[in-house]
Amino acid sequence: MSKERAKINCPIFQKQEPVIEDITAKINSAKGILEKAEFAEELQQEVNVLLSCPDYDEKSIDCKNCRFIANVRKKTADLIIKARKLA
Repeated sequence: MSKERAKINCPIFQKQEPVIEDITAKINSAKGILEKAEFAEELQQEVNVLLSCPDYDEKSIDCKNCRFIANVRKKTADLIIKARKLA
């Protein structure tokens, strides 16, 4: 089954997406929570680039989709980092 790629027409998203996908793959392949949390901190930094986009337009569907995806990824990174504190 082929993976559906996000089709968001934005140069910032297109630049960040491969970086974010790479970090996500590292999180998924990391063995322990400490290693996962290190990558999650990297993920937070990259996602924050999208969340603080100076070109954000609340009327743009692409911007809304990008913001939604970025928020989900941020919440995921936050949960991994919180799990490290519980470990």
